[in-house]
Amino acid sequence: MLTPPTPHWALLDLDAVGRALDTFTTLPCPPKPTPNSLSRWFDISSTRLTSLLTSHAPSMRPCPRSKARWSPRLSSLRREYHKFARISRLDPSSLNWSNVKSSRRTYFKAIASAKKAHWSDFLSSATPQSFWMAKRFAFGRPPQGFPDLPGASNPAEVAETLLDHFFPSKAPPPPRLRLTRYEDYTPLTSEEISRALSKSSNTSAPGPDHIPYSVWKSVHRIKPSLHPSLLDPLLAHGFHPPSLKKAPGIVLDKPGKPSYDSPSSFRVIVLFRTLSKILERVVASRLSAQAAICSLIHPLQCGSLPGRSTADAALVLQHNVESFHPLPYKVSTLFLDVKAGFDNMESPSLLSVLRRKVVSPYLVQWVGSFLRDRTCRLTFQGSPRLFAPVSVGVPQGSPISPLLFVIYVTSLHLDIPRLLIISYVDDFAVTVASPSYRTNVHLLKKSFSALKRKASPINISLCIPKTEVIHWRTARSNEPPCSLPVQLENQLFYIQSRLKWLGFIFSPTIDPRSHFSRRYTLANAALATIRHLSPPGMGLPPYLCLSLARSLLAPILLYGSAVWTPPPSIMAQCASSDIGSLGGSPTAFPPPNKHVCTGKPVFPRYLLLYDTNAALLA
Repeated sequence: MLTPPTPHWALLDLDAVGRALDTFTTLPCPPKPTPNSLSRWFDISSTRLTSLLTSHAPSMRPCPRSKARWSPRLSSLRREYHKFARISRLDPSSLNWSNVKSSRRTYFKAIASAKKAHWSDFLSSATPQSFWMAKRFAFGRPPQGFPDLPGASNPAEVAETLLDHFFPSKAPPPPRLRLTRYEDYTPLTSEEISRALSKSSNTSAPGPDHIPYSVWKSVHRIKPSLHPSLLDPLLAHGFHPPSLKKAPGIVLDKPGKPSYDSPSSFRVIVLFRTLSKILERVVASRLSAQAAICSLIHPLQCGSLPGRSTADAALVLQHNVESFHPLPYKVSTLFLDVKAGFDNMESPSLLSVLRRKVVSPYLVQWVGSFLRDRTCRLTFQGSPRLFAPVSVGVPQGSPISPLLFVIYVTSLHLDIPRLLIISYVDDFAVTVASPSYRTNVHLLKKSFSALKRKASPINISLCIPKTEVIHWRTARSNEPPCSLPVQLENQLFYIQSRLKWLGFIFSPTIDPRSHFSRRYTLANAALATIRHLSPPGMGLPPYLCLSLARSLLAPILLYGSAVWTPPPSIMAQCASSDIGSLGGSPTAFPPPNKHVCTGKPVFPRYLLLYDTNAALLA
């Protein structure tokens, strides 16, 4: 079965599009719209716009046998080869057979030359992003795990099982019968659209309309007023149309799983239309601006907000641990992970939090409309591809989903004496301090029980198998390392000699050597891949090897330098290795933060709003 043709957006005639957009105007919005009339208005206006864009782009029909290296010359040689082959079958003379062999040899040599030239051209313009694509081409891609679920004997039953797991059916909220334009609404501007588009990658997978971000960026440059005129009425009435909530859900396997006989071994990434994601980014920006004003986010919550990265969370954790060693206090931390947090969010609970914090009513209504009446079509090999209603959770793949989840779990930051909780989206670190490790174990058990009780009413559960625990100590401590385990729900969790949290390798003494030794190993693996793609006489040119090493190896080596200074032993090891000869040593790059030079940590500003020591000592 042939795939339907899709527009070739790389060949879009922007000059013709610009002339067409000069006379294009959106239809006037209904003065007192209902959900149906506003949805109909948006569908008609967006269809007119997408039809205009599609009409100025040539169509293409890619298939699994399509080759980027193919050319008209190869097609001509292929026709010539098959012509001589047909003649030889009708008249098997020595002359005809000689022509067949000659044309076949020429055809196969041309294919080999085209492969080599295309590969060299691809590598000659390699970037750190396309480098990993080149690695997948050269080494192959691991086979994708197929859902082998017990009790599901055909794709339809597999899809039903996955839908029951990820999107359990619940009673939908009552529909909105009328819409109102909110007085506190600020009109959407072209500058907000520009900021939303600047944060969008052109390589992101488009939605069911197949329009990438690059097309919308070109449209916005040609006519900046077009997007606000199309999206402003939706946001002003707190409404998200059903056509933007109907999207396919790609079922992807989680790498490294021992088996794929459980739905928890997969995740569903929803591919919304890029036009919907632009509006979602605008709402996420406005909602994050109100987060500080309305106290939507706890001061120790990181992720989904500017200035609250993984490095900030790691810095806060390190600061809390080191500040208690001189007292002297014993400090322990329990690392927890929320189980399927995005899929189990309940919109009524989220909306009640937003209303209680006095968020702008139009944003509250838009979030409720965004989470209501969604439909999803699971896509995997052999799937029936039927749309099913979704009434729970937030979609993974949406720009606003992480922020909504952070707001949703704010209540899990408990105010309990001698307890401090740091979180990054769905990763939590529970830190306690007391005069003894045995008391810490007891406090961690109580904290886990309190968290579980607090999470149950909002349909959040903790993933017990991913739990880890560590007892911190100073490097000069003469006491032997504590090995007291923590028992949670009849399961013992033993102390880790080192563990990974948010990409950082932590040891009980917070020694950066463990972390940067791992980064050095990963950089060597990347360098080995560069060598594999650069055999003598072909592949990456020498000047590109140096440029790629600087742009590729530096981020790998320096990840974590915003928290720790790379130790001299690792820096010397890099300088004396092939990484240093290519300019990949940490000393060859400017530090990402000033404290890499001074050795003094730079703490996030929002930490000043929360007295962490007072919270632990209470």
